[in-house]
Amino acid sequence: MEKKLIGQVTPAERDEIKRLFERRNGLNELAKILTADNAELYERLIADMGETATKFQQWWEKMATLYNWESLPDGNWEINFDTCEIFLNRP
Repeated sequence: MEKKLIGQVTPAERDEIKRLFERRNGLNELAKILTADNAELYERLIADMGETATKFQQWWEKMATLYNWESLPDGNWEINFDTCEIFLNRP
């Protein structure tokens, strides 16, 4: 996979996607251990996963439009949380 530097975001924008990234990962880990036995908690988890995934995707779309990032049909963007740099990954 090839990476191409295509932009940068502000530290505040980075912090927003980092929170969503960490939340998504935490919910995915919780989903691995939670069973459907506790229906109420399970339904809340599924709803939260969907909401977080939507916010995550909306952040990328908003930033791509704002900063006019290059994209590819089979590529994806990646952020370096330390530098706030955005890369386009090409297969």
